[in-house]
Amino acid sequence: MDQVDELLALQDGVITRQQALCAGETASTMRKRLRNRTWVVVHPGVYVNHTGPLTWRQRAWAGVLAHAPAALDGRSALRAHEGPERRGHDDDVIEVVVAHGRKPSAMPGVRVRTSRRFAECAQLHLNPPRLRYDDAVLQLAVRAPDDLRAIGVLAEACGSRRTTAARLADRLAVTPRLARRAWLASVLRDIADGTCSVLEHAYLTEVERAHGLPRGLRQVAARDDRGRSLFRDVVYGGKRPPWRQYVELDGRLFHDSASARDRDLERDLDAALELVDTVRLGYGQVLGRPCSTAAKLGRLLQARGWQGEPTVCPRCTSLPDTSAASGATR
Repeated sequence: MDQVDELLALQDGVITRQQALCAGETASTMRKRLRNRTWVVVHPGVYVNHTGPLTWRQRAWAGVLAHAPAALDGRSALRAHEGPERRGHDDDVIEVVVAHGRKPSAMPGVRVRTSRRFAECAQLHLNPPRLRYDDAVLQLAVRAPDDLRAIGVLAEACGSRRTTAARLADRLAVTPRLARRAWLASVLRDIADGTCSVLEHAYLTEVERAHGLPRGLRQVAARDDRGRSLFRDVVYGGKRPPWRQYVELDGRLFHDSASARDRDLERDLDAALELVDTVRLGYGQVLGRPCSTAAKLGRLLQARGWQGEPTVCPRCTSLPDTSAASGATR
């Protein structure tokens, strides 16, 4: 195998004109390949060794090579790290990052940004080159259009087990120019404490904390009747208290299949065998009606044995009424 073939094999069939020349290809041979359609132009000076649609990896290689030295950025970087089964579609725009000070040319299907930290954050030795996983996650969180989607980026990355809240926090600490650093750090602290999804974080901040409910234990390990491991989203009252209440949160990130739903129902049944009540909450109760939900939960926890009182948050129209089923409204 000659150097050109080695490059094509390494780069999923994509090669640049400069690479081919350095590997011993002549300009006349390249012109012949293009005429015969054994090579096809993808971007100026970037070729692929077949006709027909490009795979996502070929499009990614082409975007990076067209702007070299460059690396995949954003969701493209995460897809390269995680694999195609986890995120994105084959026709998504390829996101690329280059060093600050360059003026990259616009190319169809490619979005390019510049970064002052390119040399520190880009992993140019990987195939294809890409931004470090933690840096790509933080960039996506910063660029998210709203807080919920920013939380989702961080929670999903930690839920994938490819990083941790502590690692992301460490990376955040050495990224001084990143926007909303203090807010991102607070979200990462919550994720480190066990909030593993957008819904769980919203429940913690909008329902539990905002209304003075007791602090629940999160992601509490348990076993079902077959001895299989499971985790309770929120447990009130402690592990072996005189009273106990489970709260399970059904969010899109981890409850999106029939089998997952079946496991949730089985988990509720197991809780009933322990004589512990389970409340299952969704987005409507947590994000749409957090004040009402907090009032009702406060009333329920009092019935279980909690001695406290729910409090008013800035958005409550009145003090949560724990004596009525309606509770406080927004």
